Amino acid sequence: MALSIISAIQALRGSDIVAILLFIFVVQLIKNSHTRVHTTKLQGPPSENFFVGLFPAIAGVDEPLKAFEKWAKQYGTVFSLPMGFGRQDIMIWDIKAAAHILARDTFVYQQSSFSRVFLDNMFGKGILSAEHDDHHRHRKALTPAFSNAAIRGYVNTFNDSAEKLKATWDAILDSGEDTIEVQQWMNRLALENLGVAGFSHHFGALSSQDTNFKPDIMEFFDSFEAPQKSSLFSRIFFFLAPIFPALLYLPTQSTLLMRRAKYSMKGIADALLERMKREMMIDSGDEKAGGSDKSIIGLLIKAESSSCSLTMTPDEVLAQMVGHQNTLFFAGYETTSNTLTWALIELCRHPEVQEKLREELNQLGGDPTWEQITLGLPYLDAVTQEVLRMHMPVDNLMKETQKDDVVPLSKPIHTSTGELVSELVVTKGQVVHIPIGFINNSEQIWGPDVKEFKPERWLDPETTLTSDAKAIQGHHHIMTFSDGPRLCLGRHFALANFKTSLANLIRRYTFEMPNGKDTVVERHLSILPRPKLAGEKGPSVPLKVRRID
Repeated sequence: MALSIISAIQALRGSDIVAILLFIFVVQLIKNSHTRVHTTKLQGPPSENFFVGLFPAIAGVDEPLKAFEKWAKQYGTVFSLPMGFGRQDIMIWDIKAAAHILARDTFVYQQSSFSRVFLDNMFGKGILSAEHDDHHRHRKALTPAFSNAAIRGYVNTFNDSAEKLKATWDAILDSGEDTIEVQQWMNRLALENLGVAGFSHHFGALSSQDTNFKPDIMEFFDSFEAPQKSSLFSRIFFFLAPIFPALLYLPTQSTLLMRRAKYSMKGIADALLERMKREMMIDSGDEKAGGSDKSIIGLLIKAESSSCSLTMTPDEVLAQMVGHQNTLFFAGYETTSNTLTWALIELCRHPEVQEKLREELNQLGGDPTWEQITLGLPYLDAVTQEVLRMHMPVDNLMKETQKDDVVPLSKPIHTSTGELVSELVVTKGQVVHIPIGFINNSEQIWGPDVKEFKPERWLDPETTLTSDAKAIQGHHHIMTFSDGPRLCLGRHFALANFKTSLANLIRRYTFEMPNGKDTVVERHLSILPRPKLAGEKGPSVPLKVRRID
């Protein structure tokens, strides 16, 4: 069926496709012309292409931050962004305006139609694409697994995984190797931590020195090709999708790949849940569903069972977890491994920071504990904050207004007619972008040293941060975890995972770039953008590693 649809689409002439899209555009234009309220007319960069506007600039292979910087200098904190077929989105990096929008996320502002379809294609319907009451319900269901009490127990798992990694790395170094491709191993470390803490399952990702050995889920993530890099036909449809989200439902090469991602992760997670069903004694004696299992899914099953014990069977309780599986795989694997790799790159670029961090960690006397990683290691915390500020996994949020709104601004702006305004009128259906990556890296917000990797800025943030940076209401004054109702629920799990893993790596090994600290690092597009060293094929980051005796 899918192949026949693809064949039919490919049989269309270019003029046929343009005519269909223009017809849809005109219908939308007529519909929008009847509104009584109009969005404030703003200045902004001109469109480079009638059909796709500037969308390729913010979603393409090149670093989007460079485009944001150029536009921000010329047009200020709020400006229009052409997205094709005459549609004008709004780019907002005004701190007060961004806080206003994110505080009203999931009800006044929701995922754009493009984002919702994209997320559903990739992960299925879950907390990432849910809105309003559905989002609240998903969040409430997930909360028990991310309490401080639960995360305290996960730290032991993270330390155990670090021990397994050490045994394998030591064997590699003892064989005479002095270079290790760390991104692959950060993938394995994140996967093993997620398997045990998330599903009480050992993937065995850390036990083999064979770089060709990969669990199925790693094979999928490593082979994933971003829609921006797929065939010409798929790229055209992807870049038109912000205007016509229904295009993402068509079985093009990129959408079929995204759906395979969803079902690949679902198949693996379903097998894990089935094993848990057999092992957790959910039908034995007076045990509640979940038994003594302390993994994320185990705690969720136990909480769901307790709240629904009079109306749901154990099988029905397990079914409720299906919607959370793909989200846990994505958030617990892809983002953590990405951020750990960036941390090692920055510590190679700044050996003095690496040594200062090692000196602090050497005072531990053993594996880091929950209390130490949360309160007792200020320089580790500072390094973590700086890595998260400079290298967030997602750099732009797209929201669609569900009803007319008036957005307050920190500072007045000039409209396209020259009028000075201190608030922004946005009408229902208007798409707004919040470039959280740029907010985290704006010189206007953070000061002239914004491009420097400088953990010291976090040792006494009340005196070292600028007033604009302190006005950011996200997690510890950064936007990496978003804000408002969509503030990342698993942030404390992610931070504990990251800090424990990094602490164990730095106190046991030293890291250097293969060509010195000025080695060029490039951007590789996958499910999320990943770092790669210049000249390497794929997202490869080989570093010189030396064991500390």
